[in-house]
Amino acid sequence: MAFDLLLNNISRHIQLNDDEKETLFGYLKPKSIKRKEFILSEGEVCKYSTFVISGCLRGYTVDKNGTEHVLSFAPSDWWMADMYSLLSQKPGHLNIDALEDTEAVQLSKINQEKLYLQVPKFEHFFRILTEKSLVANQQRIIDNMSLTAEERYSIFCQRYPTLIDHLPQKQIASYIGVTPEFFSRMRSEMIRRS
Repeated sequence: MAFDLLLNNISRHIQLNDDEKETLFGYLKPKSIKRKEFILSEGEVCKYSTFVISGCLRGYTVDKNGTEHVLSFAPSDWWMADMYSLLSQKPGHLNIDALEDTEAVQLSKINQEKLYLQVPKFEHFFRILTEKSLVANQQRIIDNMSLTAEERYSIFCQRYPTLIDHLPQKQIASYIGVTPEFFSRMRSEMIRRS
C-alpha cells in the first residue's frame, strides 16, 4: 500500500494508533505528477506539503540570467514544500517540478491545521520536519561559503545517495553551485585520483 512508506516516515518521530492513521488518510490527496510538470511556480502561494512515494521532485529558483539554482531534491520518502511560502502563506520563490514521473500524496495547509487539532502529536511531527529543514538549509549556506566544490559534492552524495547515478549531471552541478562543464571535469579528476 502506498501509505506504508508515509507511515514508516512518520513513525520515525511519532506513533499513531489506527484511528489517528484514518484521520490522517482522510486529509491526504494522492497526486500523480508527470515528468517536467510543476506543482508550484515562483510567485504562487504554497498550499501543500508533498510527500514523495516514488519518483523525484526538485525545488529551484531561476536568476535574472535564466540560470537555474537547485535548492533541494525530494526522492522517494522525502517531503517537499516552499517552506517560506507554506508557513507565511505569501507568494514563494521556489519552483517545484518533477524530474521524472512521480507519485505523491499532498497535505494542504488547511488540512494540516485541522490535523493538529484532531491529532495534536502531528504538531510535534511537523515541528521536527521544520527544524530539520532549517538546520539543513543553514548548514548548506555555510557549506556553500566555506567548502570546495568537491567537498560540496561529497556532502551531496551523503545526503542523496540514491540520486548520485540517477540524476542528470547538470542537476547535481546546479545543486552544488558549479557549471555542468566544471562538474564533469571535477568528477573525471576525482575518478582518476581514486
